Amino acid sequence: MRKVAVLGLGRFGSRLARELCKCGVEIIAVDRNGRLVDEIKEHVTVAVQMDMTDEEAMRAQNIGRVDVCVVAIGEGFEPSLLTTLIAKKLGVKKVIARAQTQMQADILTRIGADQIIQPEKEAAFELARRLANPQLEDFIELDEEHGIVQLRAPRSFQGKTLAQLKLRTHYRVNLIGIKRQVTTNGNGNGTKKRERNIAVPGSDETIQGNDILVLVGDHQAIAELPQE
Repeated sequence: MRKVAVLGLGRFGSRLARELCKCGVEIIAVDRNGRLVDEIKEHVTVAVQMDMTDEEAMRAQNIGRVDVCVVAIGEGFEPSLLTTLIAKKLGVKKVIARAQTQMQADILTRIGADQIIQPEKEAAFELARRLANPQLEDFIELDEEHGIVQLRAPRSFQGKTLAQLKLRTHYRVNLIGIKRQVTTNGNGNGTKKRERNIAVPGSDETIQGNDILVLVGDHQAIAELPQE
């Protein structure tokens, strides 16, 4: 089983730990605040109250043996910096560190953090995307240039086949799936609606009004997709 240490149990860290645990990941949740540790102990594999800048305490909890360590400390940059250094010193394979500014991100990268996350910045980008395109259901960033979106089928797409739309040629995106609401008989209990997933649709597939299109492309192409 994959093992992840989440160090820092503020709003971001505690939510991350809970969601990962739901996905079957073994979680060591750590914070120096006993109240935060008590609040999460029923929702994770192990919850520990300790000073994350204490190398010996970190070693005693076998933090160096986890697959991934997420330094999610939100208050004070020095504790985040020291904790990242200790995690790398203990031999953690991958250290993901939280930064609040670009300068912090640069420093954490220089001392060995394998990946930087900026939750506030990412949340702002997500909100901007949703406000800019009301059709947007979900967005996953693959890298700095590409992403995957779930988009409610624009009216200009509805009733047309994929061959007619030529999404790759006209919009520079690739369709990798369709989520479609279908109505089925409920065995005497009326009709029921369920979601049908169409993976890699054929060119003769016709887009329907309630379809959610799963598309992959670069950020510019995604931003230019029809918005109604």
